[in-house]
Amino acid sequence: MVHKTKGIVLRTVKYGETSVIVTILTELFGLQSYLVNGVRTSKGRGGSKAGMFQPAAMLDLVIYHQESKNLNRLKEYSWSFLYRNILSDVISNSIALFMIELLQKCLKQPESNPDLYYFMEDALTGLDQAERNVQANFPLFFALHLAGFFGLRIDDNYSGKRNYLDLKEGYFTEEKPLHPHYLDHSLSEVTAHLLKIKQPAELADLSLNKDKRRLLLEAYEDFYSMHIQGFTALKTLPVLRALLEV
Repeated sequence: MVHKTKGIVLRTVKYGETSVIVTILTELFGLQSYLVNGVRTSKGRGGSKAGMFQPAAMLDLVIYHQESKNLNRLKEYSWSFLYRNILSDVISNSIALFMIELLQKCLKQPESNPDLYYFMEDALTGLDQAERNVQANFPLFFALHLAGFFGLRIDDNYSGKRNYLDLKEGYFTEEKPLHPHYLDHSLSEVTAHLLKIKQPAELADLSLNKDKRRLLLEAYEDFYSMHIQGFTALKTLPVLRALLEV
């Protein structure tokens, strides 16, 4: 069957002399892998096509789809959205790669999830248009809101008394947890603020130094590792910590 769908590139692996296998989050079918021929030729028409399969690229696709196959083929592909910054600016690209890696570690099955696709589409376009002060806090915002699509939403029950975030349980509590997986008052307050933010532009009002940002990113990684089976350390996180010292 031939279908039209939008997709966000997650990963590309070389295959043979001129082909690639590309993993894509699709609007219609969720996580899928496709064989794409002739995109790695050094000369001629194929030379410029490989750039379309960079992680985070948004594409319009015409696909051959069979449920029984783990690897299908692309019939046609074209740009769905042309980024202003993400594929060329180092900081924007590093944040986008963090987002893509975190998503990949959470995705386990090729299930259709249009809401997740639209969230990723909105998040990436929002990042692409964001100013630096918004981008600095964007990974925190993204990590918290992505969690909800995998049943890990943190309860927004913070108060002056409930000011410890228990990362194991996913809610704020009055008593300091007996285990080490929690956030103190200051970081819990920031997290409560982030949970209330709905649009990336609001992140400009959140003033954080690099140390708080680092501690929060590490805590959110810890949160995912406790709740997503097989979750391993994020390779993009050290790069992000080095870049986001703003």
